[in-house]
Amino acid sequence: MAFSLAFLALVIERLVGYPQWLVDRIGHPVIWIGALIDRLERRLNRLDLDFPIRKRNGVIAFVLLLLATLIVSVFIERSVLWLPFGLIVLAVISSSLIAQKSLEHHVRAVADGLETGGLDGGRKAVSMIVGRDPDQLDEAGVSRAAIESLAENFSDGITAPALWLGLLGLPGAALYKATNTADSMIGHRNSRYGAFGWAAARFDDLVNLPASRLTALLFIAAACLVPGASPRSAWAAVRRDAGKHKSPNAGWPEAAMAGALGLGLAGPRIYGGVLVEDHVMGEGGRREATAADIRRALSLSRVADLLLIVLFGLLADGLIALW
Repeated sequence: MAFSLAFLALVIERLVGYPQWLVDRIGHPVIWIGALIDRLERRLNRLDLDFPIRKRNGVIAFVLLLLATLIVSVFIERSVLWLPFGLIVLAVISSSLIAQKSLEHHVRAVADGLETGGLDGGRKAVSMIVGRDPDQLDEAGVSRAAIESLAENFSDGITAPALWLGLLGLPGAALYKATNTADSMIGHRNSRYGAFGWAAARFDDLVNLPASRLTALLFIAAACLVPGASPRSAWAAVRRDAGKHKSPNAGWPEAAMAGALGLGLAGPRIYGGVLVEDHVMGEGGRREATAADIRRALSLSRVADLLLIVLFGLLADGLIALW
């Protein structure tokens, strides 16, 4: 049932997305999760406490977050499945945890911004999806940042929630989303979150391991079907570069994307005025990235998304046949 649920959720989100009017009226699961994280952080992450105590409090806060998410998601799943067409209703609810349309929309906006508003337009659009300093980016930097965000967030926002949905149903996807949201909010290695966000950051690394590898394979397979993309170079970049990235997961989709498009991604980046050194994914010396490369990356991700949907459809059909 869970793989059928994931397949339906992927199709629904791909076609409909999460409407803005619904966000305006009731919010979004990530907003609700973020509000709980913020409340726990303000109550438990007092900066006057010692590092070990703040680390312990961070573990407590993270466990409380997961428990609350588990209770709510199990209740929803068990309640909805009793309804007529319960699986479809549950798929609609589950689709809110997947971000196909919104990711594509925000990345395409960067290409549109560069092409219609120049560098300022591109910087403004890319600031909505990356944490690095947009004012430090030239056109190539804006383009690389958008493509890197597309590659990493395809894994975090599409493959991973769909995978955990397929394995563990709505609770699996909801727990993953809570973990990933916590990592994005408090999983930073700085004076405020280095201790408190330790548990969320480490657990996020763990639960993203399978999805990041699967995403790299999807990009390699998609490169076989996208004109001008190179599956051979994508495979070579993954083997050579993925393990050298600062993140144990981001390097896999970024390396596959870089190799497929013949670009150099990742490398040194500036966050909050601080230079963060990192290994370059792919062949970095060939040429500078452009808005056209963002659109090529979007084409690759759309094919990879279709392959993911087909994969879950085959898994659901195969399990139904076995049953």
